[in-house]
Amino acid sequence: MRTFAVINQKGGVGKTTVTLNLSHALALAGNRVLAIDADPQGHLTMAFGLEDPAGLDRVLHGEARMQDAFSEAGNGLQVVAAGEHLQEVENLNQGGAERGWRLQRALAAMDEPFDYVLIDCPPSAGLLGMNAIIAADEMLIPVAGDFLSLNGLSRLMRILHGIEERLGGSRPKWIVLSRFMEQRRHAREVRDRIREHFGSQLLETTIRESVVLAESPSFGQTIFEYQPRHRAAGDFRALAGDLMETATATA
Repeated sequence: MRTFAVINQKGGVGKTTVTLNLSHALALAGNRVLAIDADPQGHLTMAFGLEDPAGLDRVLHGEARMQDAFSEAGNGLQVVAAGEHLQEVENLNQGGAERGWRLQRALAAMDEPFDYVLIDCPPSAGLLGMNAIIAADEMLIPVAGDFLSLNGLSRLMRILHGIEERLGGSRPKWIVLSRFMEQRRHAREVRDRIREHFGSQLLETTIRESVVLAESPSFGQTIFEYQPRHRAAGDFRALAGDLMETATATA
């Protein structure tokens, strides 16, 4: 089982869009996939069209097992909603260091095997974010094609390296360019800078900016349900292929 924290502290980079559509693309490729909404804003939950079911909040409060919070999304894809009380997890003041390991332990205790787990992280570096980082064995970092995102990427990498030093060990970190506009010179320059500094950590496929990717969540649908023949669906199929190929690099 490969577990990814889909993470970036900068807003507007397409983090939830990537989690939503990549999880479905991986499932359509024949994988068993679990998508987890670890952001109290619940955007991934809404994008999947789920209406406040029991979710990750109950799991992290010890009131339910992970599999009790599954919602079936079809094609081998299960979703764990955020839950309306997820924000309260940030305020837990009992349990000491153990609080950061609750998600990892809940995943380890699951009866059902998955090929991929994608965790949509909150933008803040609080207790929920730490749970996601500890639970993940790899990081997937969406980055928009602008210089502010490039600066944010460098800062995020420093933060992640600092956390890894405390935890011990290093996790593979994959970068995906999202909301990318090829026709803009500065976007191409950002891509080239990332490739120069991070090399093969930058996945080959870019997710191009598209109106349909912004529209589909309002209908509670992924791009494969909303506009399956659109080029954006092709982008996510290709991205899923890229990610599956990285398995050899982490083996």
